[in-house]
Amino acid sequence: MNYQSVLSNAVQQINPSGIRKFFDIMAEMDDVISLGVGEPDFVTPWHIRDNGIYSLEKGFTKYTSNAGMKELRRELSLYMKRRFDLTYEPMKEILITVGGSEAIDLTIRALVNPGEEVIIPVPSFVCYGPIVTLCGGVPVFLETKAENEFRITAEELKAVITDKTKLLILPFPNNPTGAVMEKHHLEEIAEVIKDTNIMVLSDEIYSELTYGSTHCSPANIPELYPRTIVVNGFSKSYAMTGWRLGYACGPAPIMEQMTKIHQFAIMCAPTASQYAAIEAVRNGDADIDEMREDYNRRRRFVLEGLRDLGMETFEPKGAFYIFPSIKKWGLSSDEFCETLLSKQKVAVISGSAFGPGGEGFVRICYASSLANLQEALDRIRVFVESLPVKD
Repeated sequence: MNYQSVLSNAVQQINPSGIRKFFDIMAEMDDVISLGVGEPDFVTPWHIRDNGIYSLEKGFTKYTSNAGMKELRRELSLYMKRRFDLTYEPMKEILITVGGSEAIDLTIRALVNPGEEVIIPVPSFVCYGPIVTLCGGVPVFLETKAENEFRITAEELKAVITDKTKLLILPFPNNPTGAVMEKHHLEEIAEVIKDTNIMVLSDEIYSELTYGSTHCSPANIPELYPRTIVVNGFSKSYAMTGWRLGYACGPAPIMEQMTKIHQFAIMCAPTASQYAAIEAVRNGDADIDEMREDYNRRRRFVLEGLRDLGMETFEPKGAFYIFPSIKKWGLSSDEFCETLLSKQKVAVISGSAFGPGGEGFVRICYASSLANLQEALDRIRVFVESLPVKD
């Protein structure tokens, strides 16, 4: 049987995640300090876990409505207004999904026709391009630069828009760079696309993790609100990665079509997770603030440590990643990461895994204890001091 001939051409064109390669190597090693996993090291707060447990004890194990429990959507509507000053009608403009990843997939599938173009700023999370490809769309990678603090500019955006452009993805705060887009940057983007039919997918999974400024959503800009689908979830802000729960907010006609895809592909998000999420958005603001403060301490600690090692490092303003340059040593990102892992047993992720523009950088996740971060920095010091500096 020639399986290559029966498999989808689109799926065969997609490369496996560059992130997974390092986890596969790491799995065969002992005593590795992993700064690669993009996951909070906090446990889901007890009051949130308790609500999920209570739902199981009470036997609340049935399907929910396709779009998610009404109570959860109502609480999310209040949360979005309270935390971000965004107004969404809970029964028509909010959809509960299996993680933010499903919400991203639904948005792209609901909007993109074969041959239409999707602008994706890079470096960024690894899933956008492959999903566009699976839909028959054309990923258009817009490379961001360290000198612009890894933001996209209005001029750069204008240069890649064509009559086939259907969707702009705004992945901010950004994974892997930690970059953010502030209000005046988004207003400049709005000026570029206000007279077009270009839609915006705003991936805001790290929206609660910003440092020194309050998160501004594209949906906070009046010209962008009616064309923006906000994607978010519970994984990062409430340390609920394993609960696999996310949501999308946006115009009712688009949410209706996304819900239709969700009905056929998923049915509904996990019931116990939805009960836990109700408690999270209702009573979890203090948990978010406490975790953010802790991440900020770690952010400053790692930033100072890397700069002390002579690594050119952009200061991240969001998420829990830092993206130092390793160009001075003349190694590719893959070579640097693989050699660091084999010689010093520190796992970081190659910048090339995050698309064009990532080569010459590595992603370090600082969602780890200060003790682990200090030990990792000590090992990285030994490693980089053994490397000749490129002329």
